[in-house]
Amino acid sequence: MLTRLDDAPARRRPRAGLVLRSLLLGWAAGARSSLGPAAPTIAGDHHPVLRAGAATAVAGELLVDKLPVAPSRLAYGGAFVRAASGAVGATLLAARDGSRPFAPALAGAAGGLAGAYGGVAWRGWAAGHVPDWQAALAEDVVALTAAALACAPGRLRPPALEGRGSSGYSGRARRGPRTATTPP
Repeated sequence: MLTRLDDAPARRRPRAGLVLRSLLLGWAAGARSSLGPAAPTIAGDHHPVLRAGAATAVAGELLVDKLPVAPSRLAYGGAFVRAASGAVGATLLAARDGSRPFAPALAGAAGGLAGAYGGVAWRGWAAGHVPDWQAALAEDVVALTAAALACAPGRLRPPALEGRGSSGYSGRARRGPRTATTPP
């Protein structure tokens, strides 16, 4: 049996909602790589300087993406960088939630790959229909919205209540099903 060497509470198993939000954040990181770590940083309870730096990184990427010299998101191993960005962002979401990070990180990485390859497909299709800057702007709106939904501040959870373990079980016996003779 392993023993914790610190006083930190044990992390709980991630819930499906966290894994889905991690996948969504990963997809946003596949579209704009800085969104992976930046979105949870901006939405979280971090120092204002750190939040401003993250916002600056996102704004810089949004601007540089519109330049004609910007390389493909798949060039130079870009898909794997975006997968790593999604995994890092998902790990930050898991830490904020008090959950184990493995499943959210995998979902974030998968979302990052899907977002990278999906974004290339979108831009390839849009190239024949609208100017490139308009396709990039539409992608920005969708990616920023996805990241905002994945990192919504209302997703914070209070720490475990006193006397309860990481499972949240209070030790109180569970009542059986109510019947017609059982008073409420």
